[in-house]
Amino acid sequence: MATTVTPRSQATPASAPAFGRGIRVNLSTAELVEAAIRAGEGVLAADGPLVVRTGKHTGRSPQDKFIVDEPTSHDKIWWGPVNRPIAEADYDRLRARLVDYCAERDLYAQDCLIGADPIHQRRLRVLTETAWASVFARNLFRRPTDDQLDAFEPNFTIVCVPSFQADPATEGTRTGTAILLHLQRMEIIIVGTEYAGEIKKSAFTVMNYLMPDEGVLPMHSSVNVGPAGDSVVFFGLSGTGKTTLSADPERSLIGDDEHGWGDQGLFNFEGGCYAKTIRLSPMYEPDIFQTTRRFGTVLENVDLDPRTRELDLDSERFTENTRGAYPLHFIGNADPTGMTVQPRTVVLLTADAFGVLPPIARLTHDQAAYHFISGYTAKLAGTEVGVKEPSATFSTCFGAPFMPRHPGEYAAMLTQRLAAQDATVWLVNTGWTGGPYGIGERMNIAHTRAMVRAALAGRLADVPMRRDPVFDIDVPTSCPDVPSSFLDPRSTWPDPTAYDAAAARLATMFADNFADFADGVDEAIRAAGPKSGG
Repeated sequence: MATTVTPRSQATPASAPAFGRGIRVNLSTAELVEAAIRAGEGVLAADGPLVVRTGKHTGRSPQDKFIVDEPTSHDKIWWGPVNRPIAEADYDRLRARLVDYCAERDLYAQDCLIGADPIHQRRLRVLTETAWASVFARNLFRRPTDDQLDAFEPNFTIVCVPSFQADPATEGTRTGTAILLHLQRMEIIIVGTEYAGEIKKSAFTVMNYLMPDEGVLPMHSSVNVGPAGDSVVFFGLSGTGKTTLSADPERSLIGDDEHGWGDQGLFNFEGGCYAKTIRLSPMYEPDIFQTTRRFGTVLENVDLDPRTRELDLDSERFTENTRGAYPLHFIGNADPTGMTVQPRTVVLLTADAFGVLPPIARLTHDQAAYHFISGYTAKLAGTEVGVKEPSATFSTCFGAPFMPRHPGEYAAMLTQRLAAQDATVWLVNTGWTGGPYGIGERMNIAHTRAMVRAALAGRLADVPMRRDPVFDIDVPTSCPDVPSSFLDPRSTWPDPTAYDAAAARLATMFADNFADFADGVDEAIRAAGPKSGG
């Protein structure tokens, strides 16, 4: 039976009014799916997943995300175009109006955990206007035990009411859409957007703020572990292959997106996955593909036949950023503990839209720090509002939109962790080869898997390396099951001089971008970037 409660974050002042007329608490997946269908929020596909539409927002709205500027967090935030401030008075005005708006509405609540490591774990309550968003939260975060639920008091709360519109004229927002984080009260408000990724990424932002004070490096990464207990971290932005490469049937999956690296090892923040489903292949991505055929999975903006309800995963009718949200246990080889040992290997993933970076290269620790701070990749179509085709971008720490502290703080923690474990670091390009986007072709996923598996197995340790003359990184000259010509991007271009020009251009972009971070960075790291273009 649903229960009516008065949800309130522990950090919220006792005088602050709560949200909702009544709260339907911790309904099961089946109950929530029934409620979603009754309310017209979505439909069941032929094989069981719930298919929903997110309206005009089919990706994140980073320009509409704000952090409340208040005394306890002010000096810890790296303020700028990513971490935009909003006055506490504006937040309070919007919150008060939202409370009134919800007074005649019933909301759904899911009590969740974030962080598999009990030492660093947080209790999260997610309040949503829609039933399907409650399924999303139930899938993406970790589920408490019955005993934990009996005594549940949230450390922070997310309130997601898409039908409510912020008022830019009086509440300090840019548009009617707003994602607002109050770090002192540990409260997040999301309005004006149905895209559920805002729930996930807001929670990640909070953990990225909290964890460094506990000696934990928060990472936008996936993690898996091999039969011999060897763990690996994959850093990368959405669309670079974190989920695909970590869902390896030969290795156990710890998690696909958000982790902490502490003194005891690695741990997953989440309890589920949020995978891109566009053109998902049953051959190359069988584990993820089968989740799109299961009851309990939520599919965002995936096209389907209106009569047969058969899915069309190749369709871009609504967006290229189609998504599937499912619990981790839907992946057959997932590790239910969400924890593993210190990593031997770290992989930095990039989707190079210029088509000039080698498909795999070995980095020194200084080079790893340089590329971590740079966070070069391409924004892929659909992952953010307004992105229609891949474009080169630099996203610090491979997750700048979710990193509230200064990048140097996270980079220093990474270099310390790499040195302590003497970890091997690889840069893997999952982007384009044979030319830039629009001329070349996307990297063959089978070749990428073969290179990653060879690197993790140590089969590249004794392979002769060539030093890339532009990017100054060591590139293997051969790799099992991969054509040698594929390893040299210049040789894949019809016009080598065009490659040289594109490589020089990207090197210059690296240098120009890094200038923003050069102060306060060790000389060895500053010198670890491309050798031309400076």
